[in-house]
Amino acid sequence: MRIIPAIDIIGGKCVRLTKGDYNTKKIYNENPLEVAKQFEDSGIEYLHLVDLDGAKASHVVNYRVLELLASKTSLKIDFGGGLKSDDDLHVAFNSGARQITGGSIAVKDTATFNGWLTTYGSEKIILGADCHPTETGGTIAVSGWQERSNQEVIPFVQSYQKKGIRYVVCTDISKDGMLEGPALTLYKKMLEACTNSSARQSIKLIASGGVSCIEDVIALKELGCEGVIIGKALYENKIQLKDLARYI
Repeated sequence: MRIIPAIDIIGGKCVRLTKGDYNTKKIYNENPLEVAKQFEDSGIEYLHLVDLDGAKASHVVNYRVLELLASKTSLKIDFGGGLKSDDDLHVAFNSGARQITGGSIAVKDTATFNGWLTTYGSEKIILGADCHPTETGGTIAVSGWQERSNQEVIPFVQSYQKKGIRYVVCTDISKDGMLEGPALTLYKKMLEACTNSSARQSIKLIASGGVSCIEDVIALKELGCEGVIIGKALYENKIQLKDLARYI
């Protein structure tokens, strides 16, 4: 299972939010490159970089941070936040992103998102399926988690799976930043539903949100997740980078 630390950016600084609430912003480091190099020096290969300013503004804002991290480290970066147009996508890839994550646009502008998938392929385009929990799974959140859509998360993922999506990042927003464990039940349902679907291939599910300890990482691996994004647990020293060595 891939270990993918997260760096969220507001104003060029490394921050974390709780449940996507911008009012809960906590700055952990004013130098994202310093954080990225710590990850790289520990053997980490991957990074999940989120432009929170971009998510709110509906266009890419912090592309210079992406450019810096991509040029000064060897990390394979997936980039999300504010990707709403072909121009935004070009900026992201030209700034060094290996992959991009599209969430809101996959709900609000399916034609553009499908065009990206066709043009760049399933190895470059990740589906963002972040949701507010419901009894049946969850409803997709958009616009930097500031709005709710009416789309149920599992059918949403299945619909894009049939169009060729392979990588899916899913966050249960109620778990985000809470350090109370990931949404294992949701991920189990999603993996089962998407394995039994009529799509061309199974999804590679990347879990995000709630990871609090190494036991959570083990549980997600046993469930069959392809990757796990870890944020606050690393910044709050609930998980040490050395403890992740066996998965790197």
